[in-house]
Amino acid sequence: EDLATAEANLRQAREQASATAGAQGPKVDAGYQAERTRISGALSPPLADNVSYLYTLHTAQVTVAYPLDLFGAGRNAVRSARAAADVAGQRLEAARIAAVANLVVAAIQHAALDAQVAATEKAIADNRALVAMLERRRALGDVGLAEVTAQQTVLANVEATLPALERQRDHQAGLILSLLGRPAGSPLPALPGMEELRLPADLPLSLPSDIVAHRPDVRAAEAQMRGAAADVGAAIAARLPAITLSGNAGGSATRFLDMFASGNPFFALIGGVTQPIFHSGELRHRQRAAEAALAAAKAQYRAAALQAFLDVDDALSGLRTDAAALDAATRADDAAGRTLAMTRRQMELGAVGTLALLNASSAASQASVQRIQATAARLTDTVALFQACGTPVGAR
Repeated sequence: EDLATAEANLRQAREQASATAGAQGPKVDAGYQAERTRISGALSPPLADNVSYLYTLHTAQVTVAYPLDLFGAGRNAVRSARAAADVAGQRLEAARIAAVANLVVAAIQHAALDAQVAATEKAIADNRALVAMLERRRALGDVGLAEVTAQQTVLANVEATLPALERQRDHQAGLILSLLGRPAGSPLPALPGMEELRLPADLPLSLPSDIVAHRPDVRAAEAQMRGAAADVGAAIAARLPAITLSGNAGGSATRFLDMFASGNPFFALIGGVTQPIFHSGELRHRQRAAEAALAAAKAQYRAAALQAFLDVDDALSGLRTDAAALDAATRADDAAGRTLAMTRRQMELGAVGTLALLNASSAASQASVQRIQATAARLTDTVALFQACGTPVGAR
């Protein structure tokens, strides 16, 4: 919906720019008028026959008007309108980049939540197996009821986290459908899993400062500043003389076919100069308002550039820290998996107690989830880097 609105706004701005440009050119109009009149006999009619009081008058004419834009009022109006169209175009590009980035992030989050659901379901299955094993050992007298109930508590706690994860995953599925322009609840397209998502081969550690100039929001702010400068020029020109040239030519007669007969054609050439003298301060205040708008546009352009630098710096910083976090989470997950396998085997042999197994199981479950979250964070921050640079996700 946002993209459709932005596209409509762009079409509107372009048509308005074309209309403004057309208003600065010559205008040619053709007209025809037929008038049926009856006059009083006490008046002298404008006809050769003084006893004719009822007549029809046909008039046809062509009018040409052309404003001479000596001081740039029209040219600045066109520049302002074209700058507005440029702003709309850049906002459309920003909306496209944001839509693609949001869709990719939603797909990443959906894959991460799906992986967390799978990891939680595996943890539930493992804990159920442990509960069953402890119940068998309790029946043999190897462990007491406290060990069984402790493991049942762990199982219940893990089971309690599953509904929330499934709800979040369903929300991401609805968000993906919404971003695709489909109603929530529709069938999802084929989505990648976490194992199918890959980072770009090369990610930069730093970027040149001029890369922010390519961001659509920065370009839109620049175009808005150009338009405001043009508005100042138009406001100044409005206080200077305005020159117009116009003319018309045609014919008038009581019979349609005689409009252009000898003596009936007419023409007029008109040149005019208008110099504003006193407008109760209106033109002066309009100029000052335009100058204030230009100052605001400059400030917005500076703010957009600073925000762009901040976004890029945040994205690069996130990628640096994400790499360290993902490496640590991967090592922790691998180690926790090995520890749980060894602890389970030792418990089966009676070498360790249930407390060691409970701790190993909890650590393994937590490490698996943290690894998934760290991977998702690094993928999401990669998308943020593309967006911060004003580049569509996946572009090179």
